[in-house]
Order: sequence, then C-alpha cells, then structure tokens
Amino acid sequence: MIWLKLDHVITTQNVMIPSRFNGPAGSANGGYACGLLACAIDGPAQVILRRPPPLGVELLMEPAEDGVALRRGDATIAIGTPAKVELECPKPPTFAEADEASQRYGGLIRHPFPTCFVCGPQRSIGDGLRIFPGRVSDSSLIAAPWIPEPDLVDSDGKVRAEFVWAALDCPTGWVATLLPPDDQVVVLGTFAVDHRRPLVAGSRYVIAAWPLGSERRKSFTAAALWSDEGDLHAAARATWIKVSGEVWSA
Repeated sequence: MIWLKLDHVITTQNVMIPSRFNGPAGSANGGYACGLLACAIDGPAQVILRRPPPLGVELLMEPAEDGVALRRGDATIAIGTPAKVELECPKPPTFAEADEASQRYGGLIRHPFPTCFVCGPQRSIGDGLRIFPGRVSDSSLIAAPWIPEPDLVDSDGKVRAEFVWAALDCPTGWVATLLPPDDQVVVLGTFAVDHRRPLVAGSRYVIAAWPLGSERRKSFTAAALWSDEGDLHAAARATWIKVSGEVWSA
C-alpha cells in the first residue's frame, strides 16, 4: 500500500523504536515517537498518543484518515495529522540565561523517569540529550541549553526531526508539573510541532517552555526552540495528563 503526500510517496512500513529512546521505563519517549509519525507529514503536525509506545518490538506505520497511524496488531498507538501551531512566543532567553536556569532543574533532585532519553539525569553525555530545563529567574518560563550531538543528524547533516520533537517534549512536561496541583506525574497526550528551520549538530540552541493553563487532569503547555542568535527554529504545544506514578511504574 502507498499513499501520496504532496510531492512525495510514503509506503506503509514496519518500524521499531530502539530501547535507547525511552521515556518512562519500558516505553518510548513521547516526543520521539510523535516525531517519527510527523516525518510522514508535510509541514506542522499533531500527534495524539493513545497508549505508551513500546520499545524494541515491530510496529506498523500506515495511512490513516487525514494522516498516519502507528499500530501494534489491532491496537493503535498514535495518530498523526497535519496541524496549525499558532503560538505567541516570548522573547527567547539567552544561552547564558538558559544555562543558569538549568542549574535549577527539579529533575536533579526528584525525577519520575530518571533514565528518560531527553531529560533523565542518569543518562550519560553522548547517550541521552540531557536537556535539563529550570525556571528562568522568577518568570513562568523554564529554559535549557542544547547542543545536539553529531549522531543525531540525517544524511544531509541536519538534526533529525524526531530528535527535535523529543527535545521540545520534556520541557513542556516539566512546565506542567509547575501547574496546580503540584508534585504530580504527567505523561504526554497530544503534541503538535511546527519545525521551521533545520538544526545543525554542534551549534548552540535554547529551549524554553511556558504554561497555557489546566483543566482537571489535563495541563496545556508550549515550548519553542531558538538558535543562539535568537532565530526561531521550532514551536510546540502540548497536552499533558496527570497519572498515578505508582500505577505507571507498575
């Protein structure tokens, strides 16, 4: 089976998420999994995660109504569709401000998923992304610096889209933990990203995230990624869902 997306053809394909790219133990980082589906969509995309994406097993990525689906057997893991990401982004923190903020990263003290590929403090340099967002002064922003490693690039030398999605994912989650009620465990439900400009390995970038509001078990957040010079490379909005840490760990 094949389907058309503007100027290119994408085939139904089997994919497997390597164990390296975990979020919670035993499942994939949500942003990484969403980014895999987004690669099949031209322009800004939104992905709804319906269940934790499994690691190290064969999954099927195939056409779905208006987009693409990730499935395991009869179970749908995620659905991706084109989207609009309309956000009013704040003034970007400087790289130095983001670096200072990362020293206040709460995950260094207490982390529900300490081996997370993106924000886990137990991941070594060169293995995890080690994006550690902390509060910028007394503002509602949290921020972190990021210098992508060379092994994250595609054949054109640009950082692969799934890693850009992953990098934006966890900061939007840490902002959600700052919304009431505090001291909560949250998991990604819906993620939309407008990836506007490519990233280059070894260059300096700043990621910042901020809250958009909350409703019952849901928290709505946003994030952006800028170059060291302040050029906007990507913007994202996310919906996070409060879960029981004990149940998730089990």
